[in-house]
Amino acid sequence: MTSLTLFSPLAAGRLQLPNRIVMAPMTRSRADDDGLVGPLTAQYYAQRAGAGLMITEGLFPDPMGKGYVRTPGLADARHVQAWRGVTQAVHAAGGRIVAQLMHAGRISDPLLLPGGATPVAPSPVRPHGSTYTDSGSRPHVTPRALSTAEVRAVVEQFAAAARRAIAAGFDGVELHAGSGYLPMQFLSTGTNQRVDAYGGSATKRARFVVETLEAIAAAIGADRTGLKVTPGKPFNDIGDDDPVATYGTLLAALRPLRIAFLEMAPEPGSAFTHELAHRLFDGGGAYFAGVGFDQRRGAEFTASGCADAIVYGQPFIANPDLPQRFATGAPLAQADPATFYAGGARGYVDYPALMPARRHEAAVAA
Repeated sequence: MTSLTLFSPLAAGRLQLPNRIVMAPMTRSRADDDGLVGPLTAQYYAQRAGAGLMITEGLFPDPMGKGYVRTPGLADARHVQAWRGVTQAVHAAGGRIVAQLMHAGRISDPLLLPGGATPVAPSPVRPHGSTYTDSGSRPHVTPRALSTAEVRAVVEQFAAAARRAIAAGFDGVELHAGSGYLPMQFLSTGTNQRVDAYGGSATKRARFVVETLEAIAAAIGADRTGLKVTPGKPFNDIGDDDPVATYGTLLAALRPLRIAFLEMAPEPGSAFTHELAHRLFDGGGAYFAGVGFDQRRGAEFTASGCADAIVYGQPFIANPDLPQRFATGAPLAQADPATFYAGGARGYVDYPALMPARRHEAAVAA
């Protein structure tokens, strides 16, 4: 056991965290149809600035990466300007925030993409399930396989979005390589049937993620770059024959990059556990453990050295001052799932804190 607690400071690359309580990336669907966020989003994140670090909901790096209605983007100068209002409010409230870059790949729909385009993927493997649109749920379509040249262009799209994130005032970025989205589609045997340099062996299937992280690190610095993976998670109809081999290969390739952090959110019961991942990634950056942690288990995981920080999701929705509640033993409010993606202020910025957040309100008003 160590003397570390959830309230011990942590250096994750260039990021200086005052505590080890990280706010998870969570889709909230409060952007407009162009992917632009506004004052409500600034208020939402500023209210939660007491987290050691906040990771935003997934932002599409290019219009072809959009996967859901009213999700935000970081694809052009308008997005940069919109997010600048959020980061300024967060920093004025004393917080730290990184942008999660998320390309949905095959988990999209022509109604959401420029000119009614077909979603792209490593291979033309149609996912089971459907996409929610304002016209109702639509069954997923068969995606179009990216050419080798197009794969390299998508890598550069991520790097360009990372540069825009820094221009918008973010403290760094996280590449979302989990939950069945494009990077995980490249990683997984069930969705990657390629025979070029990006498919086949675990090393080749990991190449897209490795090259994307290398490009982001070259653009903004490895010490401001993070990665999220979700081994074994079947969300969005994804599967892998051997996640231990896949993710062991990926982490071995990543360690020399020395990125700021790795966020791991394995499927409960997956063979690729936190303990295994942390051991394989040791020395490659800070290790953030997520999925199913309460305060007690998070504190035990931190004290035992199994993780450098703990990622909390839904508790942050209903408890904007979650670290303060942990510190004082105050009861936790429960989030209302009906308002997770409903739009507007209800269930977004109206959960009360223990103490009036005057500093947060002033930051947003400014």
